Amino acid sequence: MGRNTRKRRMPLATKAIAGAAALALGGGGLVWANYYASAHESKNDAWGGNRTKAVNAQVATIKCPDVGQQLTAVPEQARGEVDGELATLDQQITEAYQRLATTRDAQTRDASFVQNAILGPLKDRRKVILDRIKLEINRAGGKTPGNLDDLAPCTGTPVEQNQTDAGDGEGGQDNGQNDGQNDGQDTGQDNGQQGDNGGQNDGGQNDGGQQGGDDGQQGTGGQAGNGPVAADFVDITTVQPNVPAKPRKSRNASNGTFTTRCGVNANGNHNTDNVIVAPGVANGAHHLHDYVGNQKIDAFASNDTFLQSATSCQNKNDLSAYYWPVIRVQDGSQDFDQDADGGGKEGNVGRILKPLQAEIKYVGSPTGKVVAMPQFLRIITGDAKTTTNGLANANAHWSCTGFENKVQLTEQYPICPEGSKMVRTFAFQSCWDGQNTDSANHRTHIAFADQRGNCPSGFKAIPKLTMRLVYDVPRPSIENGAVKNAYAVDGFPEQLHKAATDHDDFINITTGGLANKIANCVNSGRNCK
Repeated sequence: MGRNTRKRRMPLATKAIAGAAALALGGGGLVWANYYASAHESKNDAWGGNRTKAVNAQVATIKCPDVGQQLTAVPEQARGEVDGELATLDQQITEAYQRLATTRDAQTRDASFVQNAILGPLKDRRKVILDRIKLEINRAGGKTPGNLDDLAPCTGTPVEQNQTDAGDGEGGQDNGQNDGQNDGQDTGQDNGQQGDNGGQNDGGQNDGGQQGGDDGQQGTGGQAGNGPVAADFVDITTVQPNVPAKPRKSRNASNGTFTTRCGVNANGNHNTDNVIVAPGVANGAHHLHDYVGNQKIDAFASNDTFLQSATSCQNKNDLSAYYWPVIRVQDGSQDFDQDADGGGKEGNVGRILKPLQAEIKYVGSPTGKVVAMPQFLRIITGDAKTTTNGLANANAHWSCTGFENKVQLTEQYPICPEGSKMVRTFAFQSCWDGQNTDSANHRTHIAFADQRGNCPSGFKAIPKLTMRLVYDVPRPSIENGAVKNAYAVDGFPEQLHKAATDHDDFINITTGGLANKIANCVNSGRNCK
């Protein structure tokens, strides 16, 4: 995997927007822009759509096709450069969104401003990068999708359309992701009663800085102006049970478990890189990660680097990288990165919450035995871009202690009752193609089992990685349609901090035969640590 050792890239777009796109609020918060338009204006307009605009309509975000999910057959020798160009596309979207968020006056004065000053130039810049991607793939002997040029245009999505196109799969690869919803719920069932049910801190929080609108369905709200909003939260006690029954186990099921204890990132090991999706690109994630396990995970790490690292895991043969976006409480406070890339500069603001617990467990298959995970296997579960991609690859699971066996949420954050903690669970894909440790779109080499626990044809069952993160969050409240004491997962700024964008990343790195020990433990029905 030598591609991870490339020199530091400076994306083409990083200097394209200076003064006008500079963030206007202290602490790096984004100023949100309302887009006002006449009800009598005509069709082909700044929305990028073919419809009449409503009075006081609001551009919620910029929606761009996810090019990376279309690239399923990039030659290995071209992947490093292609990954870098894909990171540039992400940077372009971020900068365009920031321009959208800092040009409120111009938008109110000129109904064509968004199209002419933001979306049009963004299309042209994306076309340049798409041409580079085609050149890199063709130069390496590969073939690019015929519709790649069609992915250049982006649109401005009104609030009322936000997250209504779930499953449109714009460039998305399902690969059994919906079956993964059941896997995540099974994780909740497996672990549901393990949390600390101590009292929840519900008082003394400063709710200053909230900019939610008068209506939770309008505006983007949030301390930085780009979410979350009141509609992103639900009182979990009002939600009907939705956790399905577990698949029936066969006689040959692998019933064991292997638990690894790697801490809760007490040492504050953070960065905004993503070595899987954007190797060699600083701030490739545009949001902050917690890291446990391997302590040398950043954009410029290589497989050799991984093996030389220390680990936070008690089992020193477990050098695996487990990392996820941080959770922040938006109570008017800030954190160390309030003026930094990936933090306040990109709308990820508020106090970072450290998990109370981070339970990492490998479980078996209900239909048969598993094979050991290969060294350096990379898995991403969930989709950080569901706000614009739709929910085809969503695998977020939010709940509360005492409710995990009953309710798992994907599209909303739970408001937990007094004495209950907030819980995030992840259940990773557990079917491997038997050959590749990664793929061009980071999805096709790995898949979810179906609802009965069977892997797709040609895939092998591997131990299923499950993770359960427990947090003590101040209890959000909804007042006059606005949310106070909101909490939210870090994300790309244009994704509006939606709950469905939660995701988790993993690189399997073991020594001393640990991968085989995990598989043997699971297959033998033992509960190992």
